[in-house]
Amino acid sequence: MIWTTANTFYSDGTNLARVSETSVSNHEDAPLPLTGERTVPGIPEENYWFRRHEVVYRALLERCTDRRVLEAGSGEGYGANMIADVATKVTGLDYDVSAVEHVRARYPRVEMLHGNLAELPLADNSVDVVVNFQVIEHLWDQGQFLRECFRVLAPGGELLISTPNRITFSPGRDTPLNPFHTRELNAAEMTELLEDAGFRVQLMTGVHHGSRLKELDAKHGGSFINAQIDRALAGEPWPEDLTRDVEGITVDDFSISEPDIDDSLDLVAIAVKDSAAKDTAVKESGE
Repeated sequence: MIWTTANTFYSDGTNLARVSETSVSNHEDAPLPLTGERTVPGIPEENYWFRRHEVVYRALLERCTDRRVLEAGSGEGYGANMIADVATKVTGLDYDVSAVEHVRARYPRVEMLHGNLAELPLADNSVDVVVNFQVIEHLWDQGQFLRECFRVLAPGGELLISTPNRITFSPGRDTPLNPFHTRELNAAEMTELLEDAGFRVQLMTGVHHGSRLKELDAKHGGSFINAQIDRALAGEPWPEDLTRDVEGITVDDFSISEPDIDDSLDLVAIAVKDSAAKDTAVKESGE
């Protein structure tokens, strides 16, 4: 998540990096490179961002129990593998060939597909849950992606989605700070996109720093996040105390709550495709 490489854009609905299949390692233990677009486990300097993502998986995992789940934009695959502990079936989808091959080798419980999030390669009404964490901010046509999620979900199905809160992630800016993001959202904008795609927003909540992280904010000049970004962009070795503090972060250092949504770090939403949605779509089509 601490970006270090230049951005590359494509005209087919996403700016997720294209990787030549000849560059992919199929070794089960080979690490997936940290590109700046995704977070991966096991890297000490990346641990803050990894745990900040992991806390959302843990909070919403039970909603995947005994259900057919699609993770759209599965990245390194650790989240899809967590979901496989409870779900009936987990399908992962990613645009990056290296990520697809990595997941297939490392997480065999996940059925991994290569494809474009703007055109999900699944049948109508074929999954019960779509998981999409920290991905929508990378997409050019966010509305099209959400309509695709609505299409593949069975009536009564749920979209579980998270994204950086624009208000706190790129404060005071019209364009995102992260060069890999095309459009960041606040809670009202996220709600509007979901409703325009046909969803009913059941919950809109957010990730916040817990007490320990608030102490680390104060310790590191007012922002623990900025302290990490500054060191990463400087291209110099990290101070030992900063490295130690980052390595020590756990999911318990974050909280997820509805109050003060505009102050949250990441937005977390549960959106429902109501059971009547399929019948309404059929009537509107004249079938």
